[in-house]
Amino acid sequence: MAEGDLQSIVDELAERLRRSVAIDDPSIRLLAASRHFGDEDALRVSSVINRAVESAVTDRIFALGIARWTAPGVVDVEGARPRLCAPIRCNGMLLGYLWLIDKDGTFTEAELTAAAEAAATAGTMLYRRLLLHERSKARQEGILRELVSPDTAVRTQAIEDLRAEQLFGDDFTQFTVLAAHCRITHTTSAPQQVAFEAAIEDGVGAVADDVALMVANRSRAWLLLVQHQPPSRALVESVAERITARFRGLTDDSARLVFGLGGTVTRLDAVVTSYQQAGLAAHAALLLPSIGELARWGELGPYELLLKLPLDDLLDTSPVPALVALEQEDNHHVLLDTLTEFFDHGGNIQRTADSLRIHRATLYQRLKRVEQITGCSFDNGDDRLMLHLGLKLRTITTAYRDHFGG
Repeated sequence: MAEGDLQSIVDELAERLRRSVAIDDPSIRLLAASRHFGDEDALRVSSVINRAVESAVTDRIFALGIARWTAPGVVDVEGARPRLCAPIRCNGMLLGYLWLIDKDGTFTEAELTAAAEAAATAGTMLYRRLLLHERSKARQEGILRELVSPDTAVRTQAIEDLRAEQLFGDDFTQFTVLAAHCRITHTTSAPQQVAFEAAIEDGVGAVADDVALMVANRSRAWLLLVQHQPPSRALVESVAERITARFRGLTDDSARLVFGLGGTVTRLDAVVTSYQQAGLAAHAALLLPSIGELARWGELGPYELLLKLPLDDLLDTSPVPALVALEQEDNHHVLLDTLTEFFDHGGNIQRTADSLRIHRATLYQRLKRVEQITGCSFDNGDDRLMLHLGLKLRTITTAYRDHFGG
């Protein structure tokens, strides 16, 4: 349904009542607004220009309980003129709010009735729009799920179905998957799960000049970015930040959101590769907070190799004998921490000593002690590789056990 349908409701009511009228979505983001009648204030102007109002203002408005209203009522916000708020509902579902600015200090019964009738008409329109949107989204999600299926035949059919949807032209040849994971426990409420999906959908809106399609479930989601060129770091960060901000605005901060960006591919039949990479990258961000909230495939070093291993194999491989021996002799993890810093600084003695805030001579002594306990030599490339990978294995398996309680 076109935005013009809502605009007609707003314009007709405004002309009849000679008052400024607006319709917002349930998050108080502008959907349609009439012309002004000399009753506008700073809040109204800001809403029209920015299509939304500041979060501090919306918090004060929601604190009045308008999300539970079933009939029009007056909202009085500090620094703004009083407003009539008519909740827009259909089949009991809250779909938005219709607003009238009160410049005279009173609303007549006729105005209240007119606002309620307009809100009811808008509710019917928005409900139809919601149904169409949900059907379209469900259709697209079904195709995207099949696009990353392990079955080649299913993926081939999904490619044909996706092209039949005509969501993007043939000149869109860059495909990138951005995965989002939410660490949600078994006690997580249904509203938090709904908030996660709503936040993902809001993130799609951050992709203005290209195409973004989404798949979301209880605690995991992914976006397919369809573009003329690989996504910029700024765009990916903007999408992730918008999703995070929206999620936190709808729920509390206890659940942690992380993101994983897969590599860009140039064929639809290769999207499954970007999808797998994005999922592993998000998993790394969830397990290893030091990586940050957004992990990019291609920037994870040896973790990219280790994350591909089946979990049982990873856990079975992790007890490297040389490091087990070192840990038994190193009660306070001084030698293990020194070895980690040594490899993280590429074996550079001075930078490692500076990082540990110790003298070079002390560092040499510790490294010599590591060689004695492990039986390894830092002059031997294979020994260095084994110790370095062993430390990475130790880090990621410890994270697995901490995360899953294993």
